[in-house]
Formats: sequence, C-alpha cells, structure tokens
Amino acid sequence: MSKEKIRTIEKLPDILSPQQVADYVGIARQRVYDFCQYGEIKSFTIGASRKILKTELLVWLDRIKRS
Repeated sequence: MSKEKIRTIEKLPDILSPQQVADYVGIARQRVYDFCQYGEIKSFTIGASRKILKTELLVWLDRIKRS
C-alpha cells in the first residue's frame, strides 16, 4: 500500500515533515534538509524530527517565485 502524494496546498497538514515538503514541491528530501539547514526554509525540531510549518512553506514558495 503506497501513500498518495498531496497535490493541493489546502490538503497539506499545518505541520509538515521534510518528506511531505519534498513530495509537494517535487524535490529530493535531502534538498529540503539543506534548505532548512541554511535558513532558506524556517523549521524546528521535535526530538530528532525536523518539522516545517505550512505557513513557512508558503513564505518560502512565495519568495522563490519572486526571485
């Protein structure tokens, strides 16, 4: 059983994993980690898990669209 990728921003949860961001944007999960590490995407950790707020994903997407 495979997980269906979320294709619309409205269906994304409010708190995302790097894998969910990668699937939505269509990039490698490691690139999401890199963007987080270098401050391109604001994120936080809970234990050993990195998390990204949907609002921060939208800010990042808006910023890269305008550049």
